[in-house]
Amino acid sequence: NAAIGVAIAALDDQAVQLRLLDIQNDLFDLGADVATPGAVEGALRIVAGQVARLEVEIDTMNALLEPLTSFILPGGSVGVSSLHLARAIVRRAERAVVALDQEEPLNPHLMAYLNRLSDHLFVSARFVAAGEGGDVLWTPGKSRGD
Repeated sequence: NAAIGVAIAALDDQAVQLRLLDIQNDLFDLGADVATPGAVEGALRIVAGQVARLEVEIDTMNALLEPLTSFILPGGSVGVSSLHLARAIVRRAERAVVALDQEEPLNPHLMAYLNRLSDHLFVSARFVAAGEGGDVLWTPGKSRGD
């Protein structure tokens, strides 16, 4: 959540900022969900609609992007780099939640949300980069000196 806050502060695109603010609110819901596993009446849960919203936003941004032809490097601007960093943090959280789910079954929507969130942050980074001149592409073997 804090890494997303850093990304918001580094971005100029108000539409992306607003989507990220919604995600920050969702992450508090997600934290409450993780904190109260099992059948607890009245517990705040991530719901299918929150996951679906992420998927719609991903599809909307992706429709405006060129297809990937290379791996991309997490850079280009502070905003884009911040989104990539937040994505990496979400992937780490996703692995931790999957491990926790083995011990204490969790809400499957929570798991799906984290999975879609990392994709959302990746596509958001590409979306912002497109407005700033494009992705920073990986050049295989660039520094090998061949």
